[in-house]
Amino acid sequence: MKLSGDKFNLPNMISYLRIILIPFIIYFLKMKSVEYLIYSLVLFMFASFTDLVDGWIARKLKQESEFGRFIDPIADKFLVIASLFAIITIDPYFEILDYWMIIIIAGRDILITVMRILAIKKEKQLQTSNFGKFKTAFQMLSIVIIIMIYMSKRSGFFVTHESVPYYIMLAVTLMTAFSGVRYIITNWQLFFPEKKSYKKSYMDEK
Repeated sequence: MKLSGDKFNLPNMISYLRIILIPFIIYFLKMKSVEYLIYSLVLFMFASFTDLVDGWIARKLKQESEFGRFIDPIADKFLVIASLFAIITIDPYFEILDYWMIIIIAGRDILITVMRILAIKKEKQLQTSNFGKFKTAFQMLSIVIIIMIYMSKRSGFFVTHESVPYYIMLAVTLMTAFSGVRYIITNWQLFFPEKKSYKKSYMDEK
């Protein structure tokens, strides 16, 4: 699979930065102290903000490419899924965030990545929608809120009921699943081989 475009232009470098920041976000989350949780929150918010910046810069500098359209959502998926896995394991308080939610979110993202690869191989454009972008923004916002809930709990400032992060994650899971179904319905042709059209020759017509 070969994607056109400069792999090291500014927009793509910003997408790479989003991936590079993931280990630091996870490390700070694992430290559990309020100070490090603030670091993780700031880094996650910055990484989420770069998702807006790389696309805007690509359009502004006319550096949009097939590779950029591929790596940008991949970086988003890595950031969201890795952060959710870290959050769900940092404290028994979040054990209520069942792993089936993460499996659905990760499964949807793996499926969409496979569809992107199929579209590239077939030299077709994956049909997307603004709902997919809204879903990603909602995921990132939800993670910010959940980290803030955990910070509040660790500091003793305010403790929410355990059902609050659960219902936030449930909303994220349902929205993610719905987004995946929309992609499948819109791009179902990618899963089937293309029909070859044969032109009848003069001898065939005889």
